[in-house]
Amino acid sequence: MTNKNKPLLTLTEAAANKVKTLMKNTNSDVIGLRIGIKTAGCSGMKYNVEYATEIKPFEEKIISKDIVICIDPAAIMFLIGSEMDYKEQKFSSGFEFSNPNEIARCGCGESFTVAQ
Repeated sequence: MTNKNKPLLTLTEAAANKVKTLMKNTNSDVIGLRIGIKTAGCSGMKYNVEYATEIKPFEEKIISKDIVICIDPAAIMFLIGSEMDYKEQKFSSGFEFSNPNEIARCGCGESFTVAQ
Protein backbone atom coordinates (compact mmCIF):
# COMPACT_ATOMS: atom_id res chain seq x y z
CA MET A 1 0.00 0.00 0.00
CA THR A 2 1.23 3.50 -0.74
CA ASN A 3 2.16 6.02 1.92
CA LYS A 4 -0.86 8.29 2.42
CA ASN A 5 1.34 11.19 3.56
CA LYS A 6 3.20 11.46 0.26
CA PRO A 7 1.56 11.53 -3.14
CA LEU A 8 2.66 8.62 -5.27
CA LEU A 9 3.54 10.89 -8.19
CA THR A 10 2.72 14.45 -9.19
CA LEU A 11 3.09 16.41 -12.40
CA THR A 12 4.33 19.96 -12.70
CA GLU A 13 2.26 22.41 -14.74
CA ALA A 14 4.81 22.15 -17.57
CA ALA A 15 4.52 18.34 -17.63
CA ALA A 16 0.72 18.41 -17.50
CA ASN A 17 0.53 20.94 -20.33
CA LYS A 18 2.89 18.87 -22.51
CA VAL A 19 0.99 15.64 -21.80
CA LYS A 20 -2.33 17.32 -22.69
CA THR A 21 -0.83 18.60 -25.95
CA LEU A 22 0.59 15.17 -26.82
CA MET A 23 -2.70 13.42 -25.97
CA LYS A 24 -4.65 15.79 -28.24
CA ASN A 25 -2.41 14.78 -31.15
CA THR A 26 -2.84 11.00 -30.81
CA ASN A 27 -5.01 8.98 -33.13
CA SER A 28 -6.06 6.43 -30.54
CA ASP A 29 -8.19 6.11 -27.42
CA VAL A 30 -5.54 7.39 -25.01
CA ILE A 31 -6.88 7.89 -21.48
CA GLY A 32 -3.63 9.05 -19.89
CA LEU A 33 -0.09 7.92 -19.16
CA ARG A 34 1.39 4.67 -17.93
CA ILE A 35 4.54 5.03 -15.85
CA GLY A 36 6.79 2.19 -14.87
CA ILE A 37 10.38 1.24 -14.21
CA LYS A 38 12.57 -0.92 -16.48
CA THR A 39 15.86 -2.58 -15.73
CA ALA A 40 18.26 -0.70 -17.98
CA GLY A 41 21.21 1.66 -18.14
CA CYS A 42 24.43 1.76 -16.21
CA SER A 43 22.76 2.56 -12.85
CA GLY A 44 20.19 -0.23 -13.05
CA MET A 45 16.74 1.34 -13.57
CA LYS A 46 15.09 3.59 -16.10
CA TYR A 47 11.73 5.36 -16.13
CA ASN A 48 9.29 4.09 -18.74
CA VAL A 49 6.52 6.46 -19.87
CA GLU A 50 3.94 5.52 -22.48
CA TYR A 51 0.36 6.23 -23.42
CA ALA A 52 -2.34 4.30 -21.55
CA THR A 53 -5.47 3.22 -23.40
CA GLU A 54 -6.82 1.23 -20.44
CA ILE A 55 -6.18 0.66 -16.76
CA LYS A 56 -4.59 -2.75 -16.36
CA PRO A 57 -5.32 -5.06 -13.42
CA PHE A 58 -3.44 -4.13 -10.23
CA GLU A 59 -2.27 -0.76 -11.57
CA GLU A 60 -2.52 2.22 -9.27
CA LYS A 61 -4.61 4.95 -10.90
CA ILE A 62 -3.88 8.50 -9.82
CA ILE A 63 -4.93 11.86 -11.19
CA SER A 64 -2.55 14.82 -11.20
CA LYS A 65 -3.48 18.12 -12.85
CA ASP A 66 -6.45 16.38 -14.57
CA ILE A 67 -4.16 13.73 -16.14
CA VAL A 68 -4.89 10.06 -15.50
CA ILE A 69 -1.69 8.23 -14.60
CA CYS A 70 -1.52 4.45 -14.38
CA ILE A 71 1.39 3.22 -12.27
CA ASP A 72 2.81 -0.23 -12.88
CA PRO A 73 2.45 -2.13 -9.58
CA ALA A 74 6.13 -3.18 -9.69
CA ALA A 75 7.15 0.52 -9.82
CA ILE A 76 5.06 1.89 -6.94
CA MET A 77 7.67 1.53 -4.20
CA PHE A 78 10.29 3.22 -6.39
CA LEU A 79 8.11 6.22 -7.29
CA ILE A 80 6.52 7.35 -4.01
CA GLY A 81 6.92 11.10 -3.69
CA SER A 82 8.24 11.63 -7.23
CA GLU A 83 7.51 14.59 -9.47
CA MET A 84 7.49 14.50 -13.26
CA ASP A 85 8.46 17.71 -15.04
CA TYR A 86 8.89 18.72 -18.67
CA LYS A 87 11.89 20.82 -19.64
CA GLU A 88 12.85 22.44 -22.91
CA GLN A 89 16.47 23.45 -23.33
CA LYS A 90 18.41 24.75 -26.29
CA PHE A 91 19.37 21.33 -27.67
CA SER A 92 17.04 18.94 -25.87
CA SER A 93 13.61 18.57 -24.36
CA GLY A 94 11.83 15.88 -22.43
CA PHE A 95 10.26 14.64 -19.26
CA GLU A 96 12.42 14.56 -16.13
CA PHE A 97 11.78 12.91 -12.79
CA SER A 98 12.65 14.28 -9.39
CA ASN A 99 12.61 11.18 -7.21
CA PRO A 100 13.40 11.32 -3.48
CA ASN A 101 14.07 7.56 -3.55
CA GLU A 102 17.06 7.85 -5.87
CA ILE A 103 20.46 7.36 -4.28
CA ALA A 104 22.49 7.57 -7.51
CA ARG A 105 22.09 8.52 -11.15
CA CYS A 106 24.38 7.64 -14.03
CA GLY A 107 26.47 10.34 -15.68
CA CYS A 108 24.28 10.52 -18.77
CA GLY A 109 21.14 10.88 -16.64
CA GLU A 110 19.33 7.98 -18.32
CA SER A 111 19.19 5.59 -15.38
CA PHE A 112 19.11 5.62 -11.58
CA THR A 113 19.50 3.51 -8.44
CA VAL A 114 17.30 3.40 -5.34
CA ALA A 115 18.00 2.13 -1.84
CA GLN A 116 16.62 -1.36 -1.30
